[in-house]
Amino acid sequence: MTQTLGGKVAHANKREYGTTDVEIDNTTPIFQGFENTNGFLMSHTDFVETVPEGFKNIAKTSSCPNAGMANEEKGLYGIQFHPEVNDSVNGTQVIKNFLYSVCKCSGNWTMHSFVETSIQNLKNKIGDKKVLCALSGGVDSSVAAVLLSKAVGKNLTCIFLDHGLLRKNEGDEVEKVFKNQYDINLVRVNCEDRFLGKLEGVTDPEQKRKIIGEEFIRVFEEEAKKIGKIDYLVQGTIYPDVIESGLGKSAVIKSHHNVGGLPDHVDFEEIIEPLRSLFKDEVRKTGLELGIPENLVYRQPFPGPGLAIRIIGEITKSKLEILKEADAIFREEIANANLHKNINQYFAVLTNLKSVGVMGDERTYDYTIALRAVETTDFMTGKWSKIPYEVLEKVSSRIVNEVAHVNRVVYDITSKPPATIEWE
Repeated sequence: MTQTLGGKVAHANKREYGTTDVEIDNTTPIFQGFENTNGFLMSHTDFVETVPEGFKNIAKTSSCPNAGMANEEKGLYGIQFHPEVNDSVNGTQVIKNFLYSVCKCSGNWTMHSFVETSIQNLKNKIGDKKVLCALSGGVDSSVAAVLLSKAVGKNLTCIFLDHGLLRKNEGDEVEKVFKNQYDINLVRVNCEDRFLGKLEGVTDPEQKRKIIGEEFIRVFEEEAKKIGKIDYLVQGTIYPDVIESGLGKSAVIKSHHNVGGLPDHVDFEEIIEPLRSLFKDEVRKTGLELGIPENLVYRQPFPGPGLAIRIIGEITKSKLEILKEADAIFREEIANANLHKNINQYFAVLTNLKSVGVMGDERTYDYTIALRAVETTDFMTGKWSKIPYEVLEKVSSRIVNEVAHVNRVVYDITSKPPATIEWE
């Protein structure tokens, strides 16, 4: 806004990351009801040096002279900080003030209305045509599948690819839930060797994602031809996937297999992404609206590329077995400690680091497992979870004693930003 309207943007000598005290003008509409100083999350290396003509300064920090600006006559407001994240104190109130005081929105949108409207729009769009859903068993694709089932019934076929990159026993669990609990056509495709063959020797995380995205689509195309003519492919893409894949104006952080990881050509009339505008917490609310059991709605998020991006370096079957066992232990002990509802995402990572250890008076030279646990609501930002030491100690002890070829366990204490939740 500053650049377009004639102000000046400059590179900051001092970067600001993290929650920062911001002095604000609480007489301006978007800061109504605030104290003179408020803590907001800052994450930037550029700043507004000079505001455009007609604007006034409404916020500043010790190192950012223009952390907010306003042209109240024209209803234009700009802020440097992130009001939408948990780290910003009363940040959502800034958004509410803008929507209701400035934009005069009514606020009559609800999750119930979103579900009803989505189902009707899908009915109108698809009609009697055939739909194929890419089901991973995760929250997003599961909600998308049930939403489509409500709209098109038996015209929906869900294909579940068991590519060998799932968590321990997950393939069997997904099949059991969707075949027994829902009246949905489900086809399970066991294609572990195919995916591992394509990933052999690959170490770059972006290349892994691209390969998996390409192979996902190709397998779906092959399976679709066995079923007959399929007109639409449905995916559980959500808004953070879109942002992080760099579509639009944002930078590419990582390609998601169901967004930036797709090949240019796909053999379907159209790809439908009914959850594309929702954040993770909204997807869960949609699932509850659809009557999906709470234990499924709140299951641990799992990335589309699966364990491929939780193994640093080349992926092999033996590495997958190591990670599956370590991850299962971590998740089991988090549940045993009754922490599973407080931590939004937690998992193990098999690093590419080997180190010297000692077991039974014998020298070992084995892998390091990294544990990751994050508390967040929108999955765009997150704080590392302060798991009690006794829980971490038990997890570490079990992993090194029960999982072969692991002799060291570390805990990741980096928040997002600057890190992402996943390691790759």
